[in-house]
Amino acid sequence: MAGFFSKLKEGLAKTRNNIVHGIDSVFSGFSSIDEDFYEELEETLIMGDIGVNATNDILERLRGQVKENHIKEPAECKSFLIENIKEQMKVEETAYEFEHEQSVVLVIGVNGVGKTTSVGKLAGLLKEQGRKVLIAAADTYRAAACEQLTEWANRAGVDIISGAQGADPSSVVYDAVNAAKARHVDVLICDTAGRLHNKKNLMEELKKMNRIIDREFPGIHRENLIVLDGTTGQNALNQAREFSETAQITGIILTKMDGTSKGGIAVAIQSELNIPVKYIGVGEKLDDLQKFESAQFVNALFAVEE
Repeated sequence: MAGFFSKLKEGLAKTRNNIVHGIDSVFSGFSSIDEDFYEELEETLIMGDIGVNATNDILERLRGQVKENHIKEPAECKSFLIENIKEQMKVEETAYEFEHEQSVVLVIGVNGVGKTTSVGKLAGLLKEQGRKVLIAAADTYRAAACEQLTEWANRAGVDIISGAQGADPSSVVYDAVNAAKARHVDVLICDTAGRLHNKKNLMEELKKMNRIIDREFPGIHRENLIVLDGTTGQNALNQAREFSETAQITGIILTKMDGTSKGGIAVAIQSELNIPVKYIGVGEKLDDLQKFESAQFVNALFAVEE
């Protein structure tokens, strides 16, 4: 995990330059805590993609702490700010219940966000925990998706169920669910299409998959994870909003955090949509996807040594 922290810290360098340097200049640029100080801080956080809702919550808490602790110097409240950001992003332990139960995980998201690689990495992560994992290649529309996923399944050392290219994705899910039951699989992870002829088709396809899982595997623990590309900032937030209208999203996998100045979006998404970021990706290797820990993320962001 120490290796992951240094990767995360390195990966958040662009975000750090964007947000943290701005915050530091606010703290060093003011000699007293007044309305101008809060306004400047608010602007810096919003410009850093932390989002309006989260920023308001963080600053409201900070104002209370400043009053309560009779803080006069701006520099003295920086540690409170850092703790508030951690608090804002906290993921409850119950968020990972599906890892320990028999469950079906649908992984959704638009093309190009790193969905297929995230499925492979998540399979590897669960396999490492001693779970028996099966992957369903239900993105049958993208020619390379199945090949790519088969390669990841081999890397992770897990089985894969796939159909012919252009096959009905729901039929792949049907086969995979029945294979998972027959083989006593702990976690079935389904990759889904990121783009169909239109958005309506895509959403209908997701509903159909959900119906099949409910019918064939009643009472199974369900998890719907959306994969979002950290580099797209507010756009990622909009995607999550759209998908959550169709699927009950239970968590977020945030990818490409190693190349973005918009890492603050992790705070915004969680706050705006009330959906926890559960995993975070900072590279191409199998172990470059890890559980999201708010303290670790914020420490890496502010370069606070763990």
